[in-house]
Amino acid sequence: MRTELISRPGHPERPDEDFASITLPGAGHGGTLVVLDGVTAPAGDTGCLHSVPWFTARLGGALTELALSLADAPLGEALSHAVARTAAAHADTCDLSHARTPQATVVCARWSRETVEYLVLCDSVLLVEAPDGTVTTVRDDRLARSGITARTTEEEIDTRLRNREGGFFTAAADPGVASRAVTGALPRREVRSLTALTDGAARLVEVFGEGSWAACPGLVRSEGARALVDRVRDLERAAASRGAPGPGKTHDDATVVYAEV
Repeated sequence: MRTELISRPGHPERPDEDFASITLPGAGHGGTLVVLDGVTAPAGDTGCLHSVPWFTARLGGALTELALSLADAPLGEALSHAVARTAAAHADTCDLSHARTPQATVVCARWSRETVEYLVLCDSVLLVEAPDGTVTTVRDDRLARSGITARTTEEEIDTRLRNREGGFFTAAADPGVASRAVTGALPRREVRSLTALTDGAARLVEVFGEGSWAACPGLVRSEGARALVDRVRDLERAAASRGAPGPGKTHDDATVVYAEV
């Protein structure tokens, strides 16, 4: 079995707000991957004393452990417990009802001898490659469908769209958000590899149109996860040098996790 993981911050002087893990149980019959993309908070009050990296480390660590220890429970249940555990860690000191309480997108996958299960919440991406090379893209497209444009203010997003019906959902402080995730399962024999990307890495396809989702697993397998992130950075620098309008930040935290199952 081959696995690869890379997470590179958008700026060398700013902490990486992503989280990534791969676990391979000692029995050698399965594993898990977890990828979180912490949502960068705007300047100002968030109601919380803690940073986004603190939150993603707590939530990602809890989800990694629970996806393993609750092997017979759905991944949504593991996420629900992980959110509850993380919320409890700072409920006494922070206002968890604040719209900008620390939060993250989630990708989680777990495989056993027979089955590959997956969960996706918000705009990170999971690519499921079949033995014949066919790639299925698993996405939660509610953020893309929410109607947010460059003219939409942060206040509008927070009051009308963030973790609200008709908008989009992230893992924050409400364990019930797990029921909003895109979930599914496949026979393990139908899966060759899994590739998870935060939106900073997904820019390769989503923003720059460089290749396709179907080409990403092959790129990582042949050239490595670092090569995919390097391509994104090259494209970002080229766009900035041309003065081309970008997707917000010049560079974003970029994480790729790859596992042959």
